[in-house]
Amino acid sequence: MSDNTGEMASYRIHRLKDHLRQAFRSAPHVSGAAHVKQRDYEPGENIEALSPYAAYFAMRESGNPLEVGDILEAEGGGLRICKFVGFEEAQWVIPEGKPADMQPGEMVPEATPIQAGALE
Repeated sequence: MSDNTGEMASYRIHRLKDHLRQAFRSAPHVSGAAHVKQRDYEPGENIEALSPYAAYFAMRESGNPLEVGDILEAEGGGLRICKFVGFEEAQWVIPEGKPADMQPGEMVPEATPIQAGALE
């Protein structure tokens, strides 16, 4: 995210896959960072803007608006997800791999949220 000095920030856009939009729209609003899966998103274009909100309005005017569920990823890796109430913090969830020594029928551990930018 950019600071308040008026400098432009670069954001990478991640578009929520169309078949998941209705489920996202009808999901209850939760507080705290949203945990999102990279497999649910298509990579989009980049945009330079002063803030996520400035990017939102620029995209709306361009005819290719951000939609509810889309994500802006700042240069430093911070994620902001577009919701009905504005932009909120998000984190990528990386599923843990199935351990090689697991026996058939054992439960696979739950996915672990990671901080944005940790994969860079």
